Amino acid sequence: MVRVGTVVRVLAISDSLIAMFDAHDRERLRSMLGQALAVYEVDEDGSAWVEQWWEEGEGAFSNHSLALASADMAVCAPGTVPDRAAV
Repeated sequence: MVRVGTVVRVLAISDSLIAMFDAHDRERLRSMLGQALAVYEVDEDGSAWVEQWWEEGEGAFSNHSLALASADMAVCAPGTVPDRAAV
């Protein structure tokens, strides 16, 4: 069972979701595929929410969050450290 703090690997992001964003954000979302990320929320539908942060420079950061269904993620081994985004 996935709960807050579980590290999961992002296996899939729907094309329809990616298509809703501009080119810059689509690139960012696609970069989350294959990443190991910590779950920060499990909603009432059972979706696991993860997020990735990117340093924009000069102390500025941006992020994206994803709600993952069980088919969109794999639970990582205990002790797996979440991946960091490229700067």
